Amino acid sequence: MSDSTTPATPRTLLLRGGEVHSPADPFATAMVVEGERIAWIGSEGAADSFAENVDEVGYLDGALVTPAFTDAHVHTTATGLALTGLDLSDARTLGDALARVRAYAEDRPHDRVLLGTGWDASAWPEQRHPGRAELDEATGGRPLYLTRIDVHSALATTAMLDLVPGITTRAGYSADAPLTGDAHHAVREAAHATLTPQQRAEAQRAAREHAASLGIGALHECAGPDISGEEDFTSLLALAAEEAGPRVFGYWAELVTSAKEADRVRQLGALGAAGDLFADGSLGSHTAHLCSPYADAPHTTGNGQLDAATVATHVATCTEAGLQAGFHAIGDAAIRSVTDGVRRAAESVGTARVRAARHRVEHAEMLTEATVADFADLALTASVQPGFDAAWGGTDGMYARRLGAERAATLNPYAALLRAGVPLALGSDSPVTPLGPWEAVRAAAFHRTHAHRISVRGAFTAHTRGGWRALGRDDAGVLVPGAPADYAVWRTGPLIVQAPDTRVANWSTDPRSGTPGLPDLTPGREVPVCLRTVVGGRTVYARPDE
Repeated sequence: MSDSTTPATPRTLLLRGGEVHSPADPFATAMVVEGERIAWIGSEGAADSFAENVDEVGYLDGALVTPAFTDAHVHTTATGLALTGLDLSDARTLGDALARVRAYAEDRPHDRVLLGTGWDASAWPEQRHPGRAELDEATGGRPLYLTRIDVHSALATTAMLDLVPGITTRAGYSADAPLTGDAHHAVREAAHATLTPQQRAEAQRAAREHAASLGIGALHECAGPDISGEEDFTSLLALAAEEAGPRVFGYWAELVTSAKEADRVRQLGALGAAGDLFADGSLGSHTAHLCSPYADAPHTTGNGQLDAATVATHVATCTEAGLQAGFHAIGDAAIRSVTDGVRRAAESVGTARVRAARHRVEHAEMLTEATVADFADLALTASVQPGFDAAWGGTDGMYARRLGAERAATLNPYAALLRAGVPLALGSDSPVTPLGPWEAVRAAAFHRTHAHRISVRGAFTAHTRGGWRALGRDDAGVLVPGAPADYAVWRTGPLIVQAPDTRVANWSTDPRSGTPGLPDLTPGREVPVCLRTVVGGRTVYARPDE
């Protein structure tokens, strides 16, 4: 009998009779988990030697085991509010959207402020957003804060605007157009301030539970003073530390100019002063910063929010403090400001130190050959969202309307990034596009612009190991002995190798290549069904009746 000071022996689990996606053995069918880590991966025959010495044997019945996914860009509370509240992302018309607002207001008579998201007038036949008078009528004159699908602009009722003193004098205010910039941030802050701690926790739990049901084992929370506030950020990190579910890694989007400011970001629990630190806005809201005017708004090139000098100071300060830096940058002008600034920082503190810090850029949509080369040279991680191309790409999508077909076809060049050696980390920017890792892998592999497509394997790696590498961790996101036991079990069809280049695909299916297969993600086919998600050896989701 051991005394109370002796650590308990970790429980061991043998999983066998399936397909285990591992570079350690491309033909593995079994895996042993010991406590919080993977202990062994191998063949069915070799598994016999473990069967009598483990605490539990799990029979996979042909299921696929993969590393759990990491979503590298999420807004957790907003995702939970969309899951449990007013989400207009699938509204088909202006009338449909207003009807949903009206029904939601009737169902929530006690909410101080009504919160909603997801409207996208570019997808409606009317090609216009609801007017303030229409929203006032639909809500019965109550406060409503309703963000566009990209969360870079919002609509608000008269009662909501009345809660923000001096709103009409703030930059980005318009009586008839959606709120942007400072006006939007002020209204968002006032709206979110009405959330109770209980409402916030319920939303965060809903988001993490939904993520776990999709095989997601880790989330990168992209927070900041203009996005969700310190209380939301710290409460989410505390909840994730206390309750089972996907891991949450936090980024705080605030400029730092001194070691003291960098230390304050770290004290919040953030891994970096990064995430949605806005160098610009979004294409849908005409606020992404472009070198040339918008095709459908020739009077504007969007809003540049950070110049190269500001970027340089931030990156240099973060580098010297051992903190990751990062930026939200979508338009070509904004991305150029970021890369120019990072290069200035490298000249100041040393290129090797900047590279080692693994600074990151979120979205990085409107890249050029020169900025792709800069990303590679400066070891910047591109944290990208393939769902954006699926939603808005193509010759007749929102991108083409905003930019013209020629410029739109340059967006999200994943193949060029990988060829240059730029690390990719895939995510959703949920609730901008929904959580859905297999859908994201499919969107990258079947990009609407053929030249930008990457292999399913490359996209899968970017959505598993890529998210961990973006955190500075090279020991996770892959099923090998010694790695954290973060994995998901899937019901799926036959496993294949899919790549844009048939020569690559043909070689990869040859047994000599040692390339493990993945599900067939051809558009139209069903994505795999998650049966179980495990984080640190602990089950955080089990599909009912399985």
